[in-house]
Amino acid sequence: MASEQQFAVIKGAKVLMVGAGGIGCELLKTLALSGFQDIHIIDMDTIEVSNLNRQFLFRQSHVGQSKAKVARDAVLKFRPNISITAYHANVKDSDFNVEFFKQFNVVLNGLDNLDARRHVNRLCLAADVPLVESGTTGFLGQVTVHMKGKTECYECQPKPTRKTYPVCTITSTPSKFVHCIVWAKDLLFAKLFGDRNQENDLNVRSSDAASSSQQTEDVFERRKDEDIEKYGKRIYDHVFGYNIEVALSNEETWKNRNRPKPIYCRDVFNDKTIKQNGSTENNGGVDDLAPVSAMASLGLKNPQDIWSLMENSRIFIESLKLFFGKREKDIGNLSFDKDDQLAVEFVTSAANIRAASFGIPLHSLFEAKGIAGNIVHAVATTNAVIAGLIVIEAIKVLQNDTKSYRMTYCLEHPSRKMLLMPVDPFEPNKSCYVCSETPLTLEVNTNRSKLRDFVDKIVKAKLGMDFPLIMHKSSLLYEVGDDLEEDMVANYAANLDKVLSALPSPITGGTMLTVEDLQQELSCTINVKHRDEFDEEKEPDGMVLFGWTQSPVVEKDKSIPIGNGESTSKALQTVPMEADQVVDDIETFSTEAEVISDSKKRKAMSDAPSADNESRRNKLEELDDDDERDDILILEDGNAQALRKKRAI
Repeated sequence: MASEQQFAVIKGAKVLMVGAGGIGCELLKTLALSGFQDIHIIDMDTIEVSNLNRQFLFRQSHVGQSKAKVARDAVLKFRPNISITAYHANVKDSDFNVEFFKQFNVVLNGLDNLDARRHVNRLCLAADVPLVESGTTGFLGQVTVHMKGKTECYECQPKPTRKTYPVCTITSTPSKFVHCIVWAKDLLFAKLFGDRNQENDLNVRSSDAASSSQQTEDVFERRKDEDIEKYGKRIYDHVFGYNIEVALSNEETWKNRNRPKPIYCRDVFNDKTIKQNGSTENNGGVDDLAPVSAMASLGLKNPQDIWSLMENSRIFIESLKLFFGKREKDIGNLSFDKDDQLAVEFVTSAANIRAASFGIPLHSLFEAKGIAGNIVHAVATTNAVIAGLIVIEAIKVLQNDTKSYRMTYCLEHPSRKMLLMPVDPFEPNKSCYVCSETPLTLEVNTNRSKLRDFVDKIVKAKLGMDFPLIMHKSSLLYEVGDDLEEDMVANYAANLDKVLSALPSPITGGTMLTVEDLQQELSCTINVKHRDEFDEEKEPDGMVLFGWTQSPVVEKDKSIPIGNGESTSKALQTVPMEADQVVDDIETFSTEAEVISDSKKRKAMSDAPSADNESRRNKLEELDDDDERDDILILEDGNAQALRKKRAI
C-alpha cells in the first residue's frame, strides 16, 4: 500500500512520457492506475497492424492513427478524471526545448532508438529534470535512473555500434548468411530499386558485351521495351552466375576457401518452370489495396518454410516482375523496409540463392526478415513488468529517495532465484563529454578531410548534435538554424566543401574547436591532432574521435534474428551482445555473470563487493523500446568488482 506521502507526491506530479509503443502503452496504463493526475505523452508514430499483439490500448480500427492520441483516449475511458496531454510529434522538434522539459517533475523514456534517447538525456541534463530510462527485448529488460550530478547520465557509458562488414567480404567472400542478407539488401535491392546515382559496390559490367564500349554498360539498366521476365533472368545470370565466375578468376582468393558455384537460370529453370511462374495480373486483382506478394502469386503460404533453390529462384523472378509491373512508380526511390512484404521476399530469395552458391545453409523468409530487419520478437509481459518498475523508480524520484534508487534488470532465467536483478546506480563518469564536459581529441588529416566530413561523421553521427554550431576561437565556421540570413547560409555551405586547413580560420594540428548544440544546450571541446594516414578497413571514416566511447560490436550467431523491427540483440555465450539500432538498447557490464544465447541457460550472477567507480567502466552495449526495439541490459563475464552488491528493490 502506498503511504499518504506517496499519494501526495503522485497526485502533485507532472510527468512526461516519451514513447507510446510497447512499453509506453503499459506505462501509461500503470501511471493512470497508480494515481498520477497530470501526464504528457510524446510520440511521432502511427499505429500499425504489427503493434496490436502487444500494445493493448490499440485496436484494429486505430491502424494509421496517432499512437499518443489513441493511447490517451483509451486510458481516459477508465480514468476520465485525470489529465493526459498527447503530442503527435517528434521529441526532437524545437517546441520540446529545455524550457518545455523544465515544467516536469520526472521524464520517463520508452523510446526505440539511440538518437532520440541521447537527445532526451541532454535536455533532461540541461533542464535538471530526473530521467527514468527503460527498454526490453524478448524476455529481457532494464530500468535505469539518471539524475544530474548524482548518477551517471544515459551517455556516461558506451553504446552499441551497428555491426559492419568489410565490403570485400560482402561482395566476394561471404561465409555467413548475414553476409548474403547484407549483399541482397544493401547492394542488390538498392541497385535495382533505389537511387541509381548512389555509389554501389556491385559489379555492373555487362557479361555479354562484345566491344569495349559495351563493356561499360550498366547491366542493371533495363533496356528499352525489354520484357520484364527477360530482364529478370538477365539480372539473375549476371549476379549469381557471371559475377561469381569473375570472383573465381582470382585464384589467390580461393586457396584457403571453399570455391563458390556460379548459378545461371539454365541451371535451375526449364521452359515449363518459367511458364508456371505467377503473373502480375493474378496479384491484387481482387483487392487492389492488398499487399503485392510474390509468395501469394506463386501459392507459397508458410513463411517459416525453407524454400528450395528452385523456389527461391521463382520468388526472385516473380518479385522483380511485381516491382516493375505493379510498383514501377516507386522504383528509384525505394529503400529496404522490413514491413514491405515484396521487399522482404526479394531480399530473402536473393540472399538464399547467393548462399546456395557459396555453400551456406538457406533460411526461411521468417528468419531472413528477422536478420534483415534486426528483429527480436517482443513479449508483452516483459513490457508490463518493465512499466511497473519504471513507476516504482519514478515514485522514488518524486520522493527524492536517492538512497533507494535502483537499476533493475529483468532476466529470462532465474539468477539466485531472482528474475529481477536490482543494482545500485553508478556515479557520473568523470570522462563523459556530455555531463562532465571532458575535452575530446580528433585525429584527422586536416589537408584532406572536408568540414562536411567532420559535420556528418563526427558532429552528427557520433556526437548526436542536430543543430550544431562550430567555432574556432572567435570565428564561427558552421551553424544550422532557421533564422540565419541568406548570405550566412551561403558562407556556411561553402565552408562545408573546403578542407579543414583551407577554412577561413584554418583547422590544423593543435587547433581547439568548440562544438555546440543550442537546442540541447550541449557544448564540448575538441582538440584536433593532424594524422596523415588511416586504415581504410578499420578506420573507414578517415578520422578517429577519442574520449567519445562506443562499445565494440561482436558478430552474432548467423541463425539468430535480432530486433522486433526493434533494435535488438542476442546474447552470445560469454561475449557482449550486438544491438542495432537499432532491438532495444542493450548494455553489458563486466561482472561475474555468463550470458548465454536465449536457448541456453543463463548462469547466476555472483555477489560482487562495492568497487571504485572507475573499475566499472567496462560496460559494453545497449538496446531500445519494443516498437521495433525496447531497451535492455545484460551482464557479461569479467571483473567481479564491476557491480555493487545487490539489494532488494
